[in-house]
Amino acid sequence: MYTFRFTWARDISCDYITISEMNVRIRLLVALSIFFAVGISGCSQPAPKPAAPAATAAPSSTARPTIVFMTDFGTANDAVAICRAVIWGIAPDLRLTDITHQVTPFSIEEASRFIFGVTPYYPANTVFLIVVDPGVGTTRKAIIAKSKKGQYFVAPDNGVLTPVLDRDGFDSAREITNQNWMIQAAVSSTFHGRDIFSPAAAHLAAGWDYNLVGPDVPQLVRLTSKSAVVSDKGIAGDLIGLDDPFGSVITDITREDFTKLGYVIGDKVPVTINKKAVTLPFGKTFMDVPVGESLLYIDSRGRVGFAVNQGNYAKKFNVEVPGTVFIPTKHTPITTPKPGKH
Repeated sequence: MYTFRFTWARDISCDYITISEMNVRIRLLVALSIFFAVGISGCSQPAPKPAAPAATAAPSSTARPTIVFMTDFGTANDAVAICRAVIWGIAPDLRLTDITHQVTPFSIEEASRFIFGVTPYYPANTVFLIVVDPGVGTTRKAIIAKSKKGQYFVAPDNGVLTPVLDRDGFDSAREITNQNWMIQAAVSSTFHGRDIFSPAAAHLAAGWDYNLVGPDVPQLVRLTSKSAVVSDKGIAGDLIGLDDPFGSVITDITREDFTKLGYVIGDKVPVTINKKAVTLPFGKTFMDVPVGESLLYIDSRGRVGFAVNQGNYAKKFNVEVPGTVFIPTKHTPITTPKPGKH
């Protein structure tokens, strides 16, 4: 609060002031009053609020397209890196992940098993890029197939898609013939992964119209797959792969077929593997047997397998894949040369 004091000077020669002096003093008083009134008013007002920050845009909920990549190229050369470069050169914002690049060279069957196991965990519109192509450069077709789940598969038409499309349903397929979907350079006869499959997958993931890639392919090449045979005597099946790097042996005997034989957890199961007789305990998991011991178990994909707890079954017993396996019905005698024990 401000206090003001004004002293009116009087003329020492007379007891009054002139009219002109009075007017000047009145004007001065009014001016000072206005000045201080404005100052006091300004001090009593709250400070202005800062301007509100500009609203930020909500992040987009649209997921980026995904390519899931698998080959038998290995990692000892530049083939995978080149394919990735081609893909990102076309569609730099997409997501690119891998199944494996360690498929056994030329093994269409193994590639089909991997794709069969992986696809259930990906959503519709995922693009699977599969380059396991022993027929590269021949008359086999390069295709894009679509399943009834809405997933897309860019692959050679060599049967690799048979199991997954049998399970999920076949919607349609087209041959990749449109040059605009391929690398914009001369197409080689030995590296279609770079020149045809990778650019086609990138364009598809980037939103190009699938119907423009080429002509309709009403029927695909089918893989001639074997399946275990169940009889009164037991199940005759095949060794179809190794669960690397652990060396566990994978068979084509399903949980459902094995259950028909009558064995339960803890039973000793006689098995013939590549014509060699062994007896294995039926366990639920690896630690059901001591470290270094073998067992028969049902793997995470529902197939009968043979493993060594913290060891490598294939190396320890020199088991080669592909091969054969026979498991008799419980209490059915098994005729083999000199049964052994693992």
